[in-house]
Amino acid sequence: MSKMSDQAYLLTNQYKNAANLNARFQLHALFSTNKYGWHQWVFDHFNLAAPSRILELGCGSGYLWLENLERIPQSWEITLSDFSAGMVDQAQVNLQTSQRPFNFETIDAQSIPYDDETFDAVIANHMLYHVPDMARALVEMRRVLKPGGRFYASTVGEMHMRELDELARKFEPDVALLFDGDQTHAFTLENGADHLSPWFSRVTLHQYEDALEITSAEPLVAYVLSMLRLTETMLVGNRIAEFTDFIKQELARHGSIHVSKASGLFEAVRMDDERIP
Repeated sequence: MSKMSDQAYLLTNQYKNAANLNARFQLHALFSTNKYGWHQWVFDHFNLAAPSRILELGCGSGYLWLENLERIPQSWEITLSDFSAGMVDQAQVNLQTSQRPFNFETIDAQSIPYDDETFDAVIANHMLYHVPDMARALVEMRRVLKPGGRFYASTVGEMHMRELDELARKFEPDVALLFDGDQTHAFTLENGADHLSPWFSRVTLHQYEDALEITSAEPLVAYVLSMLRLTETMLVGNRIAEFTDFIKQELARHGSIHVSKASGLFEAVRMDDERIP
């Protein structure tokens, strides 16, 4: 099984807590060329009435809502969930002073514990590529949506941040990052519509224009370490210091490190007359 969808590995290594996700968030927050912000942009695309019942699957640390608190209609009933209890705990901590009555649940997207036609919207923000049985999860997501309800699923493209993979391998040829070689069958910008169209109608892709211009070494090193598959054998001990020096030399040589990004949001609708294959 791919590490990207190995739930045991993800729970015990990648998403036991928010540390890895925070390292990645920090790199984007510091060096993204699009200063508008990913989470604000995603929220802009929510075409939802008031009131609405909303389920987010794979909520992570709750940043989508934390960065849009002043924009959330009071009549929205929002349930934040993740398959990692540690991530749900972190989302609760981040949002505990928000004065909003968020609901928090630990949920496997392949088996959603809600009745049919419960929600007006389901959100899957950068998480479908982690689901072992994507078709099963999509059936579940469609099932809990009301007719006419909207499904929002964000993801990345197959070449997203490839320069970082190449840079890490320039230093350590055998390094293996989390997404290396796994994109072909995952949920990507290139194949997402094909995955969604059997279950939803009116599938639309919105693309977010952005890149990174990295000017300091430590946040980049922290990002790469957060993405390692084999932390027990790759870039540990003195090799981390050596890798940091290598990045500093690259920055001294080029002034900055440019990293291209390919991110976007699929929007789809559950229609009454859909037929499940």
